[in-house]
Amino acid sequence: MNISSHIQDLLYRYECVVLPGFGAFLSQKQSAYIDEESNEFFPPKKVISFNRQLIKNDGLLANYIAEVENVRYTTANNIIQEFVYDLENSLQNQSKAELAHIGKFFLDEEDRLQFEPFSEVNFLTQSFGLGTYKAEAVNREVYKKQVEALEEKAPIAFTPERRRNSVLKYAAIGLVALGISSFAGLNIYSSQVSKHNIAEQQEAETQLQQQIQQATFVIDNPLPAVTFEIEKQSGNFHVVAGAFRVEENAQKKVDELREAGHKARLIGENAYGLHQVVYSSHQTRREAINKLYAVKKTNEAAWLLVQEL
Repeated sequence: MNISSHIQDLLYRYECVVLPGFGAFLSQKQSAYIDEESNEFFPPKKVISFNRQLIKNDGLLANYIAEVENVRYTTANNIIQEFVYDLENSLQNQSKAELAHIGKFFLDEEDRLQFEPFSEVNFLTQSFGLGTYKAEAVNREVYKKQVEALEEKAPIAFTPERRRNSVLKYAAIGLVALGISSFAGLNIYSSQVSKHNIAEQQEAETQLQQQIQQATFVIDNPLPAVTFEIEKQSGNFHVVAGAFRVEENAQKKVDELREAGHKARLIGENAYGLHQVVYSSHQTRREAINKLYAVKKTNEAAWLLVQEL
């Protein structure tokens, strides 16, 4: 049985796949980018990393193997244990181990486990079918001499140098003309503005004095200032407690979790029309995973959702 292929299948769907007793494979989305040196375009993808500390069985891999291989859950767990034993044995004897299409493990000089992911597989389903693309650089110098010769005969600026000089020349002429015409008008306009401002200022002072005389009063017992503290949950990493067809049942679950001390809330309907209830939302994946393992002690069905709300 190829456990690596089962882990690979799950990495397409989930952000965290735990190999019980060994560690967890984590995936994080990376945006598309262009390598300026090679002119290569790289599509969006999932970057795979490994965390040696997450070894507790969350049931995801075992349930998937049991369903695909048509075996019992306990049998699937035994198969995983044998696979982990073979990995540890390979690392102990050869200082390296490899998972097909996922990555390779090796021990460094200080006997610390290191992981190097393979790059030939893109686990981001939205990028299916997209590969790297290399664009040819535009060579503008080939025709530059021919264009310069044409510029000598025609009063048209093609090259950037000529266009820049032309723009600067006409801009300087325009600035001189604008400065001469504006100087005369500026003196007339400034005089009118000054007279208008003085009249408006006097009128405003008169109205202000009248209002002060009519509305001046003192409050002997002023009310204390009231400060409201509003708790705001944010983040794209959500620990899901369950999804309900009936919204009233979902709200009851929220009330139950809040009584237990969780920051539970509804985050709307999913693609199947189910109302989703979360224990909490977090800014970072690490915070969400720590919360997930804490709530799995009482709810094995809890799982991690990565979604921008």
